[in-house]
Amino acid sequence: MEGSRGRAARAEEGQRWSPRPIDIDILLWGDEIILTPELTIPHRDLHLRGFVLTPLISLQPRLTIPGRGPKTLLDWSTELRHHIPLWMGIVNVTPDSFSDGGLHTDWNRVEPQVEEMVRAGAQIIDVGAESTRPGAQPIGPEVEWSRLAPVLEPLVAKYGNSSQALVRPLVSVDTYHPEVAERALELGIDIVNDVSGLTSSRMIDLARSSGADWVALHQLTLPVDPKVTLPPDCDPVDEVEKWLEERLVAWESAGLDLNRLIVDPGIGFGKNPLQSLELLRHAGRFRRHGLRTLIGHSRKSFMKGFTSGVRDQDLATIGASLRLCEGAIDILRVHNVPDHISAYRGWSHLVG
Repeated sequence: MEGSRGRAARAEEGQRWSPRPIDIDILLWGDEIILTPELTIPHRDLHLRGFVLTPLISLQPRLTIPGRGPKTLLDWSTELRHHIPLWMGIVNVTPDSFSDGGLHTDWNRVEPQVEEMVRAGAQIIDVGAESTRPGAQPIGPEVEWSRLAPVLEPLVAKYGNSSQALVRPLVSVDTYHPEVAERALELGIDIVNDVSGLTSSRMIDLARSSGADWVALHQLTLPVDPKVTLPPDCDPVDEVEKWLEERLVAWESAGLDLNRLIVDPGIGFGKNPLQSLELLRHAGRFRRHGLRTLIGHSRKSFMKGFTSGVRDQDLATIGASLRLCEGAIDILRVHNVPDHISAYRGWSHLVG
């Protein structure tokens, strides 16, 4: 067993990257600080390595590193050239989604799509059964569950907590109905993607008692009403931050574990195209409030002003995603996972 200094000592004995019997890096051990010739805890380079910070942030983003002051893991990752994101693949089991409605409505169609995402490297699969596009008709929780259950049950059996997979994606459900969230949690999902912004008392109770991660999305209307947007002369980043600050007070008062919460500024939800672009340009600002940030910009309607068709929207989304990687975004929610991750790998090799 070697700490970071133990490895350095072995390097002096021979070639630095030569084979060795065993090499275990201990990153943290509670609040312990250990400095010996054989072992250094915390690991001396923990705060400099994106591939270490990303999984730790998924566990406890507000954690501080003993001996390195008040900065949290989120703070440290912001100082890197780019923060390695997690990729959330979108699975719409709806008949009326704006880009892929009706394409994936049963498990036989969904399974190959999910397998392709997982092979490409998706860490999260997000399943939604109600379209929130402009003009969409709301559905009740029973109808939503009738669409979700035939897909979610085999998905959780294959990739959920009780599956035999050694490395598995997390399973997320996109809903604003507490009844649906509760049934999904009973199945064993990992994340509730709450497009109502974690505002209802029942959703807050579920978030507190379940231990699951919870995405809170900023919006003005559900489904989206294109006539209801933020005032055209306002700063959309300031507006979302004000909302977030108010929600943080409410969530803390309700006893929620803020390490388990994720904020989504709601691109296209009550924002005009220019406001959506402004939010994307400054999306990294929301992490300063101590929460992970998720961006769902894929194939959004504001892209129609400079794209033509789904393929063009995917390419525009990829371009935006690579720019977002420079802003320390934690989760990128996209439709076309394979192309995104391929583009990201090329980009990340150049930026280091």
